[in-house]
Amino acid sequence: MERHRIGIVIPALNEAATIGWVVSNVLPYGVPIVVDDGSRDETGEAASSLGASVVRHPANRGYDQALNSGFSHAEALGCEYVITMDADGQHDPTILHEFIQALDNGADVVIGVRDRHQRLAEYIFAWVAAKKWGISDPLCGMKAYRINIYKELGHFDSYDSIGTELALYAAKNGKHIAQLPVKTRERIDAPRFGRRFSANRRILYALWASL
Repeated sequence: MERHRIGIVIPALNEAATIGWVVSNVLPYGVPIVVDDGSRDETGEAASSLGASVVRHPANRGYDQALNSGFSHAEALGCEYVITMDADGQHDPTILHEFIQALDNGADVVIGVRDRHQRLAEYIFAWVAAKKWGISDPLCGMKAYRINIYKELGHFDSYDSIGTELALYAAKNGKHIAQLPVKTRERIDAPRFGRRFSANRRILYALWASL
């Protein structure tokens, strides 16, 4: 598929230290769509200078709202595939071609399966998702979608699902789901979702809301 038909949505909050590396490495695969979610540093400027299409939130609206904005922008650009990945450099951009190939081969949604989880609640969510929907790692931030799945549901997220609602919608409705291994690198700064207790609580809420 032509590069301009693939939107790579990258939600970013104060990621000036890594966003340049991420944008530079995804450019060969599609159009980087960086959603600057109220950053107080030069995240948006750094991304724009390297050729990303930048969507700006004047104030922080949260991870899922950033993804909503990114998908809306990808639809406006006429993208047929949309891939999500993190701005902190944890995801290896060289495996993007595998996600694209899986969509080319007929998958509706491609879900990354990380080599590790970070929190107890992630293990719980993954166990439930595997039992109910056959999804091994619903919280992996690296996923790929056909845009028609997004159009069918009408949004990416409606309940603070931590990036899981659209993928779970596809699984619940019998869409073709592919899963690919994703190696992750250590994050050097604080996690976006906050301290352990609040992050676990948020993840468990997203699981409860998805059932």
